[in-house]
Amino acid sequence: MKIAVTYDNGNIFQHFGKTEFFKVYEIEDNKVISSEVIGSNGTGHGALAGLLADQDVDVLICGGIGGGAQAALEEAGVEMCAGAQGDADQAVEAYLKGELVSTGANCDHHHEEGHSCGHHEEGHTCGNCGGSCGAGPALTGRNVGKTCRTHYRGTFNDGTQFDSSYDRGEPLEFICGAGQMIRGFDAAVADMEVGQVVDVHLMPEEAYGMPDPNAVFTLEIAQLPGSEDLQAGQRVYLSNQYGQPFPVTVTEKGETTITFDANHEMAGKELNFHIELVEVK
Repeated sequence: MKIAVTYDNGNIFQHFGKTEFFKVYEIEDNKVISSEVIGSNGTGHGALAGLLADQDVDVLICGGIGGGAQAALEEAGVEMCAGAQGDADQAVEAYLKGELVSTGANCDHHHEEGHSCGHHEEGHTCGNCGGSCGAGPALTGRNVGKTCRTHYRGTFNDGTQFDSSYDRGEPLEFICGAGQMIRGFDAAVADMEVGQVVDVHLMPEEAYGMPDPNAVFTLEIAQLPGSEDLQAGQRVYLSNQYGQPFPVTVTEKGETTITFDANHEMAGKELNFHIELVEVK
């Protein structure tokens, strides 16, 4: 089974017809066994639907999508799960758990609402930009625009490892400068040579940004069925006014209220990466 997600900088891109990238996940036994990012290679709903069919994609997870695109996907034999937003990997996990519900064709909604820091329901998306949402200068370097494969190890300042491609035994593949990686990682790889190894220290502005105080909100437990069983520290999904799921962390729970944080889990953190450029294609 294959699941494709409209993809931008780790998040679900909110306009199907304009997506430049898809992240395609290979699924076995209801678990992700591999994934890769591919270019859209064409414009228009029909071309995109055909591309997904050519990739043997069974399910598309996306944000905003119109009725014409829905029809093209149905004709191509691709199941659609629309109205999703936030972290692409987490959305796929939610789909596999049966927790992701499609809103159907929804192009009469604002596609960009999922990026509004003014509403706590969507605030988490702003922590994922890492300063690369048009605010920083364009990257330059020999590898920009090329598909790069890197091994890496990520650690916090205290030496705690949070991620490692070495442990997985498979290099990470991405298009340098396309916004698929946090900006600091992209910038480090932009001018590396194959075989070169670098160590970089990234401030939050170069990684997942600073926490947005508007993304922390408190609700009455009585108004949120099921929240009485939650505990501080849990990572769960809530639904916004359109029924779209988004990830939050329970930060505090009182007798009558519960507080959630929709910021990215690494917002505000300094990160260290040991990066080895394995291949450029």
